[in-house]
Amino acid sequence: MADPFGTAAIRARVLAGWAASPARFREDANAEEDLVRGGYRDRVVVELAQNGADAALRAGGPGRLSLRLAGDVLVASNTGAPLDAAAVESLSTLRASAKRADAAGTVGRFGVGFAAVLAVSDDPSIASSTGAVRWSVNGARASVLGLPSLAEELIGRQGQVPSLRLPWPDDASPEPGFDTTVRLPLRDEVARDLTRRLLEEVDDALLISRPALTEVAIDVDGVRRVLGDPSRWLVVRRSGGLDPALLADRPVEERGSLAWSVAWALPLAGQPAPTTLHAPTPTDEPLELPAMLIASFPLDPSRRRVAPGRLTDFLVAAAAGAYAELAVESGDGLAVVPPPAVVGALDSALRTAVVAALAEAPVLCADDGSRLRPADAVAVVGADASLRAVLAEVLSGLVADHPALARLGIRRLELADVVDLMSELRRQPSWWRRLYDALSGSGVGLDALGALPVPLADGRLVRGPRGALLPAWLDDRPDERRDDQPQDPRSDGVAADLSVLGLRLVHPAAVHPLLRRLGAAEATPRSILADPAVRAAVENQDDQGDLGDLDEPARLDDVAAAVLGLVAAAGAEPQELPWLGDLLLRDDQGELAAARDLVLPGSLVDRVAEPDALGRPDPRLLARWPASVLTAVGVLSNFGLLREEDVSVDDSCEHDLPDELDWVDAVLDAVPAGDLPPLLPELVAVRDLDLVRADAWPVALDALARDPALRAAVLRPARVLLGDGRLADAPSYTAWWLGRHALLDGRTVSSLVTPEAVDLFGVYDVVPPGLDTAFLAAIGVQPSLRSLLDAPGGPDDLLARLADVRRVVSADQLSRIYRALAAVDPDLVSPPDRVRVDETTSVEASQAMVVIAPHHLQANWTTPPLVVPLSVAGALAVVLDVATSGELLAEVAVGGIDEGVDRPVPAVVARLLGGATPATWWEHDELMVGDGALDWWVSADSTPHACTIDGLARALAWAAGRWEARLVVAAVLADPARVDELVAEARLEG
Repeated sequence: MADPFGTAAIRARVLAGWAASPARFREDANAEEDLVRGGYRDRVVVELAQNGADAALRAGGPGRLSLRLAGDVLVASNTGAPLDAAAVESLSTLRASAKRADAAGTVGRFGVGFAAVLAVSDDPSIASSTGAVRWSVNGARASVLGLPSLAEELIGRQGQVPSLRLPWPDDASPEPGFDTTVRLPLRDEVARDLTRRLLEEVDDALLISRPALTEVAIDVDGVRRVLGDPSRWLVVRRSGGLDPALLADRPVEERGSLAWSVAWALPLAGQPAPTTLHAPTPTDEPLELPAMLIASFPLDPSRRRVAPGRLTDFLVAAAAGAYAELAVESGDGLAVVPPPAVVGALDSALRTAVVAALAEAPVLCADDGSRLRPADAVAVVGADASLRAVLAEVLSGLVADHPALARLGIRRLELADVVDLMSELRRQPSWWRRLYDALSGSGVGLDALGALPVPLADGRLVRGPRGALLPAWLDDRPDERRDDQPQDPRSDGVAADLSVLGLRLVHPAAVHPLLRRLGAAEATPRSILADPAVRAAVENQDDQGDLGDLDEPARLDDVAAAVLGLVAAAGAEPQELPWLGDLLLRDDQGELAAARDLVLPGSLVDRVAEPDALGRPDPRLLARWPASVLTAVGVLSNFGLLREEDVSVDDSCEHDLPDELDWVDAVLDAVPAGDLPPLLPELVAVRDLDLVRADAWPVALDALARDPALRAAVLRPARVLLGDGRLADAPSYTAWWLGRHALLDGRTVSSLVTPEAVDLFGVYDVVPPGLDTAFLAAIGVQPSLRSLLDAPGGPDDLLARLADVRRVVSADQLSRIYRALAAVDPDLVSPPDRVRVDETTSVEASQAMVVIAPHHLQANWTTPPLVVPLSVAGALAVVLDVATSGELLAEVAVGGIDEGVDRPVPAVVARLLGGATPATWWEHDELMVGDGALDWWVSADSTPHACTIDGLARALAWAAGRWEARLVVAAVLADPARVDELVAEARLEG
């Protein structure tokens, strides 16, 4: 058999070396076993493919590879440079590659790749167009058995020998159409299963990592598939020469290879990229990148891991640059941004370098198709394509948002931040509407749009739709919303020029429903009136800083015209918006005056007000605007009402009402005191009553009484909420004020009484006839003696008036008054300075005395005593804080010229008076009390004294407690026979 590759010489040389050095035999055996069981245990397919690729490279043309599993044999055939002697020797040396000086692109560096076949076969062979060679485990074992020096080693290794060191010639030929064929009889079923699995796992990555192969055909038991569809992958390859300094730390055998290569392959058909580095054969170096990396990284001796060093660092940088090119060519750079998770040291280094390279490469695609570097790009979180189309006009470098952008260092702006950046933006109103339309359809949350700029009709741009007004007079037809549309449209009688009011009126071309959702209000006349800008315009008409050059009278008239037009269109009611009273209007003298300082000619207020207290509106205003509009802005016609809720009844109660704090004091006096100030849930008061002239009060009061709202403000008491939660009533402010200031016939109403109060006639004046007495009673006109005494301060006022003897009072009237006064709580009455004691006399209170017993009337008093019914005399003395007759006579001795005679009371008198009749009485010729002579007396021990029959009758009646029977007793004493008659008559009286 021919031996074209000199295999016999190789065997002889190897066997001689082993015979001479059993240690070399052991070293070769261990090395081969390490390769087969370690780094090359599952590499048979990729190593066969690599050999085919290297053969194609050496031949300088495209190569084809066929891998066929038929039964128990794997056959690999390839085109390219055929086997030669150097290659056979390399295959048989384990550590010396014949590819060292080959053209750039060959991969073998150790001469050990073929060892992978031993993982599945004991009898591999190679047939090439130049010859054939085979290896055999059994042949190698037989050869070793012939060497006595290795007998002990062979025993120690249990018959295991290195078979690849001993080649034999073979007479096989390559398969037709191929230059070289490798045949591998598979060792057993395990080897066959492994081979089948490895063949099934072969995919496009095999071709991509070996570009010298243009076709790989795989046949597994008759089922054939062909690899080589370039449309499934996007591949970027880069290569070049190496600086020898980068190889200084590499093994000597590698330093001669000064070429480097990097390839990235991005799957296009949805299949995942391999998760390990190819160098170019698969390694155990994990990579979690969207594309497959095939690069000439230096490997450690296991050929499973990348060796660290300068060359690896160089290739990492080169790979990053190529990856950036891959991202650009892919058209979707964000799809290939490395995910954040790191799976290894090389993976981490590659991610860092790749992200840095991507940041400087035009990997992003803007919506207009232009390419951008991440460093020049910006994204808006949540912005869809329609929103980006608008924002791109003001944000350069705008790209679609993507989570991967953050890893590239791109500015990702929240929409709220973009809104803030727009605050100084100048665009046509129609552009803003396009923005609102895009925002409305983007699903962006409203919270991010609170400061969204809004163009106004007056040319201003304001932050935030809240408080802006949407012109309700516009329809929704886009073709009528023009940027040059007049800024002052009219609607519902609203004055055309509203700009003088400083309103935030949205430009018609920018109106959009989104603004309403964000707080803009429909610009109806009423909503415009509710805008704070209108109130500010009214209250600050003379403030040049707010509304421009307001010194110009025409400008002030414009403000008035705008406000009056809004009021007319809104149908506002008088006092509905009290601040409108500050509106400056022209008066009939051409001067400016606040609306509340003007009065409608011929109106109620005009008829009752003091002359010149109020001005009158300019006749042109009266001609243009109806009375309802002028009164709605505060021009006076009828009396106005003040309404306010939750008013504290203390010194902070200030509502521009005359004498208001005095009323507060009166309320505090009328309700129980507490730790907290009382609260009025609602204050209702009639305004402008202080304008009424003295002679016009009958007209004014009649008007107040007739108007239901004004009448209620007078009649309804002020309901006061006390600090402890209780409620108490106090006089309303209006009733209180009218009672002190309203005049009738020149007299305050509190000095008058109604025609029903007959007990007070003379003491008080009676109101003129024809007035509403119920209304008058509410403002202080007293309808009765009782109501006067129940009113705060009423008893004091009554006593003061009684003391004036010019006021005519009858005896009966005076008695009724004092009887009523006696029932008043003394704590509610201030002691008077003078006391009326009879129809014509009043005395100093210190000289006044109330008679409390009938016999005291006989005393010689220096001043007239006050005589009232005995039943109330004591109580009245306490109320008036004056002395009683009993107190003044307590020390006065009672006696006569003679000592008197003790006599029995006649039986007829005892029968008439009953069991309380004294048993005896003292008869005197003359009876003296002090310096005065008397007819009768009853001593402190109830003993009767008398010197006349009539005196005796009175003494016995008073002593018996039957003062009303005194006249009947006198009749019985005069004619005792009449006793039966008089007793019977007494029974008739009950």
